[in-house]
Amino acid sequence: MAVKDTEPYLPACLDSILAQTYPNWELIAVNDHSTDATPDILRSYAEKDPRVRVFDSDRPRLIPTLQVAYAQAKGTLINRMDSDDMMPHDKLEILVKEWLKYGKGHVIAGGTEHFVDEGEVGDGFRRYERWLNDVARRSAHYEEIYTECVIPSHSWIIHREDFDHVGAFDPIVYPEDYDLSFRFYRAQLKIIGIDVVLHHWRDRSNRISRTWDEYKDNRYFDLKTRFFYELDRDRSRPLVLWGAGRNGKDMAKILLDHQDTFHWVCDNERKIGKDVYGIRMEHFDVIPTLDHPQIMIVVSSPDGKEEIKAMLKAWNKKPVEDYWFFA
Repeated sequence: MAVKDTEPYLPACLDSILAQTYPNWELIAVNDHSTDATPDILRSYAEKDPRVRVFDSDRPRLIPTLQVAYAQAKGTLINRMDSDDMMPHDKLEILVKEWLKYGKGHVIAGGTEHFVDEGEVGDGFRRYERWLNDVARRSAHYEEIYTECVIPSHSWIIHREDFDHVGAFDPIVYPEDYDLSFRFYRAQLKIIGIDVVLHHWRDRSNRISRTWDEYKDNRYFDLKTRFFYELDRDRSRPLVLWGAGRNGKDMAKILLDHQDTFHWVCDNERKIGKDVYGIRMEHFDVIPTLDHPQIMIVVSSPDGKEEIKAMLKAWNKKPVEDYWFFA
C-alpha cells in the first residue's frame, strides 16, 4: 500500500485491514513523502500489530512507491490496497479461498463499491462501478479489456510468481492498473470473476484520477492501441474503425500513426462519402462484404453500443468474429 497525505482517511483504512476475518496477512505500507500526520499514524498501527510493516519511499510518486513496497513483501499471494479506501471485513478470506480453488495461473477479481463521506458519488464513477461489477459477474475481463480498465488496482489477488512473470510494478506506465490488466492479458492468465463487492472505493475531489495529468484523458487510446497492435491486430485482415465523432477522429489519427489502412464507417449521412484525414467515410453496411474484418468501435453512447451489438449478431450469413469496444 502506497500512502501519501491520507491522514483523514488512513485510520479507517487500517482498521478495516486489522478487522479482516483472514488472519494470515502482512501489510507493507510505504510512506510517499507525506507532509501530514500520515507517518505517525502508520507507526502507531505498526506498534499495535506486527503484521503492519512501515517503510519510507526513497522515490516519489505512486509506482516507485509500490516498487519499494513489493521489494519488502514476504507473502505468497499479492493484493494491493489504497490508503484512503476500506476493505469489507471478509475481503481477504474470500479472495484466498477462491484462489485456492484454481491455483497458479489464475487471478481472482471481484467487485467494488464507491462511497463518499458527504454528498453523492459522481455519476461517472457510479457507471464505472456498475460496469466493473457486471464484468466481474460475467468473467468478461478479456472480452471487455479495450473498453476501460477491467480490474481496478485493489480488487484482485495473484500468486507472486505469476505477478513477477507479468512484470509486477516494474513498468512506469499510468494508469498502472490498466497497464497491469493488459499484462495479465498478454500472459493469458485466467481471470476468475466473482460477484462479490471486495472493496469500498472512496470518491473524493482530490483523488489522483481527478488531479493527475496522466488520468485526465480517461479514454487511454494510446495505451489501448499499443496493446491492440501487439496482441490482437492481424494486418492480413481488414480493419474497420466504427464511429465518426471525436473518439473516431482521435482514434483515426492514432491508426494513421501506426501506418495502418482501415475502413472508416458510421451512420451519419452528412459524413458518408466525405474524406476525413484522407480516408473516405463509408456506411457501416460495408462490413458484411469484408473478409473476416477486425472492428474497433469507438461509439460512446450505451444505446449505440447495444444497437451495434445487435447488428453484428444479425449479420449471421457472414458473421463478424472480432470486434472490440474502445470507448
